[in-house]
Order: sequence, then structure tokens, then C-alpha cells
Amino acid sequence: MKFIADLHIHSYLSRACSPKLKPESLYRWCQLKGITVLATGDFTHPRWFQELQEKLIPAESGLFQLKPDLAAVIDKDIPESCRAPVRFLLGVEISSIYKKNDRVRKVHNLVFAPSFEIAGKINASLEKIGNIRSDGRPILGLDSKKLLTILLGISDQAYLIPAHAWTPHFAVFGSESGFDSLEECFDELTPNIFAIETGLSSDPLMNWRISNLDKITLISNSDAHSPEKLAREGNLLDTQLSYDGIFGAFKRKKGCKLLKTLEFFPEEGKYHVDGHRKCKVSMSPEETIKRKGLCPECEKPVTVGVLHRIAKLADRKNPKKPEQAADYEHIVPLKEVIGQTLQVGASSRRVDAQYHQLLSLFGNEFYILRELPVKQLEKEGYPLLALALNRMRQGKADVSPGYDGEYGVISLLKEKDFVPTGQLALL
Repeated sequence: MKFIADLHIHSYLSRACSPKLKPESLYRWCQLKGITVLATGDFTHPRWFQELQEKLIPAESGLFQLKPDLAAVIDKDIPESCRAPVRFLLGVEISSIYKKNDRVRKVHNLVFAPSFEIAGKINASLEKIGNIRSDGRPILGLDSKKLLTILLGISDQAYLIPAHAWTPHFAVFGSESGFDSLEECFDELTPNIFAIETGLSSDPLMNWRISNLDKITLISNSDAHSPEKLAREGNLLDTQLSYDGIFGAFKRKKGCKLLKTLEFFPEEGKYHVDGHRKCKVSMSPEETIKRKGLCPECEKPVTVGVLHRIAKLADRKNPKKPEQAADYEHIVPLKEVIGQTLQVGASSRRVDAQYHQLLSLFGNEFYILRELPVKQLEKEGYPLLALALNRMRQGKADVSPGYDGEYGVISLLKEKDFVPTGQLALL
């Protein structure tokens, strides 16, 4: 069975996250986006854990669904073109801050469990170590290796995947507080790490410069802090709809396949290149090296981005796709594309109105972005959108890369495309 999974989100109980991140809203937005399996996020938080138990019921093995009475209320407002089954999988992001090899490390890891029983045992173990009640993403003084040891001691179906592995400040390979290899972080337990999350600022092509990652599956998720941010990245799988099927695909087991990851253009990520946000300075790795890592405006150290960090750890000059690696494709969130066609911000009311109109006409967001024939869009009166999506699918975009916490800008249209006669240049 082919389906899309997004396995890294948060709940309304995480800092700087939308109060709308509740099971009912997540169920709604999964249908609008085209997601079949969504991680719950934050299962270590007692309130969220209780809410999940109250609102979800078992579905396929290791997966859950919204209770029928709750789902029925939401379904009334879902366009017929978008209605589809939605499943939940128990997951959480854990922030580990600790000292190893004489350096302070700050690493975020994704943890998954196949049942509430096993998730509950994980919660009980972590509560003995630190505070899991103050934030949906708990911050613990817990070595990543120790966290993995705890999981292995509870269940061989409890998994750890390093989150947004290249993000400078909170990641296993981060330039500010990470490691130079998985082995340095997890020691003899490294064989239990079968996947990493590439994060918004990198894509598989960039990771394929590092031979030590050839046997590691590269996955992509939204890390959504609001329902509308779901599916800005995701995983297209062809496997059994089950917990074991999904992780079997990540482990590259026979009969389970990760077909491709759906990716941001990595330049749009907040930490793609080096820079200093306060001074509005972005720099290429070469410029950073030339300036000895200092901002040309204030002479303070810049934040070293993902492009630079990967180049530093790479042992290949050019990317080489591993034999069993999944494919990937770049996408731009539909509201961003619509905003470009209307020349307004993606959060404007005009964009929102057209977004829902498109979903009603054609189907979910992923279908429109990836599969809807552009000729059909033109026929229905959306020629600029057809042009923009055609360019996105071909990877033809002008980019202004993100740096030091500032998102990059992806432009799919040019000034000449907005011709006053209403006629449209093709490409």
C-alpha cells in the first residue's frame, strides 16, 4: 500500500506551538494535506498522553485512529475530494542536553512506541530522570546513548531516530553542539540507529556526500508547530499500513519500501548557509572560512549552517546515491505557491480562500502539488499556478537561502510572468 507519513510534530503543550494542535484538528488537516499516518508528538507529556488515550482507539497494528464520534463531526467539513482514512503513531521529540568528551552536547531525538503500554513505560523511566510535565518536548540532562539504552531495555520495538540531524544548535551533527559521527554519539549502540531525519535545511543529495551514512535511511518530516505546517516534508512509503510496516521500510526489510522523501528545497530551511541574523548577513562556506568564522559587520562568530557542516564532514566531493537509498523530490507548500501567484503573503485571507477552493475542486494538497495535471489547472482558470507548479516539479526555482534562523525564499515566478494582457508565457 502506498501512503504518506509525517512522523515529527508537536502538540499544543509544546513551547511556541499552536493551541490548535489537538487530535481533532490534526485529523482534519491530515485529510486536507494528504497524510495517511501522522505521529502524535509529545507522548511523554502526561496531559497529552491522557488526551490521546481518551480520543484515539486501536486501528492497524501499532497505529491508532480518532474515535468515530469525534471523526464524524470533523468529516462534515472535509471536502469530498479530500476525505480519506487517517492513522496516528505514538511519537515524541526529546531534547537531550549533556556533556560528553569534554563538550556540552544538545541533541534532539525522535522516539517511537508501538503501544500506549510501552509509551507509558518510557514515560515512567524518563520521569525518574527529569521534568516531563513542563513542556511537550521534554528537556532532559540525558545522554543520547543512555536514552537509547532505556528504550532497548523496554522494548525492541521502541525506536530512536536523530531529529533534524544537521540543525546547528540541537542535532546529532549540529555545528554548535553536535558530533562528527553517529559512532561518537552512540558508541557501541550505533547499529541500532537505522535512520536519521535530514531536517528542512538539507536533502538526501547533500547527505550522499558522506559514505558513513550510506546504510542509514534518510527520512523527512514536517516538525510542525501548527496544523497548517503539517506535510511541508514527508515520506512516501509502499508497505503494510502498520507500525512494523513503516519501520520495516526504514530498516530496508524485504517487502517494505520507502519510495521517496518529499523535501523542502533545502535553501528554504532556516539554517542552510552560514550567517548572522542580527546583522542580516548571510555567507557561503567559502566566505566564512575566508573571514575565519566572523561576521563582517560585528566581528562576532556566525552560525555555521548545514551546507558548510556537511561539506566539512563529507568524504566525497560529489554526491553518490547509495544502492538502496530512496528517491526524493522537492516541494513548496501550496499556500506559498498560491501567495506567489497572487503576489501576497501565504497567510493572507485571499490565499486561504483559494487554497480551500482548490482542495474542493481537485483533492488534497499533496495531490495538487505532485500529481494534478497542470493542463487541468489551466482549464479551470489557474494559469499562473499551473506555471509555478510546473517549475517546482522540474526544480526550476530562484532561491535566496536561509541562515541563522531566517527562512530562505523560493521564487517560482518572475516579473515577466505577470503580463498585463493576462496572457501567460509558458516557460
